[in-house]
Amino acid sequence: MGRDRTYHIKQYPLEKGALEIQYIEEFFGEFHRKKTAAEIQKRLAARDHCILMAEARLPDDPSLLVPVSFKVSHEIFHEERDPHLADLVSRLAGAVDFHGRRILYSWIGGTRSDWRGQGHFRALTEQQESWALEHGFKEIVVKTKNKFYGMRATLTHLSFDVIKYERNLLDNRESKVYVSKRIGPEVLSKHQSERTLVQAV
Repeated sequence: MGRDRTYHIKQYPLEKGALEIQYIEEFFGEFHRKKTAAEIQKRLAARDHCILMAEARLPDDPSLLVPVSFKVSHEIFHEERDPHLADLVSRLAGAVDFHGRRILYSWIGGTRSDWRGQGHFRALTEQQESWALEHGFKEIVVKTKNKFYGMRATLTHLSFDVIKYERNLLDNRESKVYVSKRIGPEVLSKHQSERTLVQAV
């Protein structure tokens, strides 16, 4: 990533953001099951959340900005009614301290294959960290799979620590990896991406 590169990031309100995520996920062949707009809205409606999307200029038409990467995160609580989130929290027992602390879960995200390796996901992650700090979160948690090496490398470079590893005995590439990062003012001084942020309307 060149020092003079500026990443264009857009933050979305819930309804419009859910529709945009449903659209962009169609470009991700590796996602076994894509999220619907209704599913995203149901998950996020009753909790603090952040929907971010990075846009880039088309090589053959620099006047056009297109969505190339996204990241959706939301608060998780020690007591969850949603069965999927309750299961997540139970798996994080002993690895994440929920007592008196706001925890942000980085739920879904990715970068379109033809724009990978250009720093978009890192820029989104750094913007997510800025948002988390501004909203009083103390830690960001990510669940991924061992086989997503590019994402894991980016998170490692951003100082996310492995807090739990669930081995898949049949295929280690399918093993689940849980990483987290504590959030404080010092994280902003380590950010490397130049970003512009606009609010979608």
